[in-house]
Amino acid sequence: MSLIPLLLLILASLSLIPPSKSAPDFTNIVYKGCAKQSLSDPTGVYGQALSSLYGTLLSQSSKSKFYKTSTGSGQSSISGLFQCRGDLSNVDCYSCVSRLPILIDKLCGKPIAARMQLYGCYMLYEVAGFAQISGMEMLFKSCSGTNVGGAGFEEKRDTALNSLENGMSGGNGGFFTTSYQDVYVLGQCEGDVGASDCVECVKNAVQKSQVECGSSISGQIYLHKCFISYSFYPNGIPKKSSSASYSSPSSSSSSGGEPNTGKTVAIIVGGAAGVGFLVICLLFARGLLKKKDDY
Repeated sequence: MSLIPLLLLILASLSLIPPSKSAPDFTNIVYKGCAKQSLSDPTGVYGQALSSLYGTLLSQSSKSKFYKTSTGSGQSSISGLFQCRGDLSNVDCYSCVSRLPILIDKLCGKPIAARMQLYGCYMLYEVAGFAQISGMEMLFKSCSGTNVGGAGFEEKRDTALNSLENGMSGGNGGFFTTSYQDVYVLGQCEGDVGASDCVECVKNAVQKSQVECGSSISGQIYLHKCFISYSFYPNGIPKKSSSASYSSPSSSSSSGGEPNTGKTVAIIVGGAAGVGFLVICLLFARGLLKKKDDY
């Protein structure tokens, strides 16, 4: 008996297994900040301190949303931190943070200071003596190219942003989300920022969003010590707001809702069925070959 029909059946069964879903948007790059001056490291002391810093931050990211530390000593010390969005799970936080050292090395090299921001997390480091900047300094903005048609949008957005300001003062650990009608807003402060400074930072970011983004359908403003985002959903805010907030700033009227659980289950079941069929086919082929050898 020829094995070609059997192989064709196996290939056909494998083609029925749906492809896995792509990684969520929280791992996409928002912006990078790389100091122009590179590390002068003839003895490798900075490289060792930086590797140690990365290792500590990565290990902490599986159990905390924010961690700040330093490695090395004296003028060769390096301080750094990571922070994940408040609505990420510990697993997603670790997954997000684990990408950051690789991206910094790839896109920045080894400067005296660097910052890498993804949608779901960010990391920064700086050597001792690096010039400090104001916590209110704007690092990056992203405003959708799509403007909202119809009257009343800016009033809705401003009401939602005002609710965000009030919410940030309510002792929510520096992370807060809310909505007003069809506008969803989110804000977060760096983990070591005090409550009053956090509110002040968010207010500053809100003002900048109103000026910089105008009537854009969505926008994100990143200051040194906080960031905010808003998104307008003309078809209604998705039920699971954290999924909605992963939307890219350039996305327009996304109407996606909760993750498609049925599709996920179908992928798992389909994959298991395909593997099971493959095993049965292989056992059948093995039996045929053994029977042939017996003759």
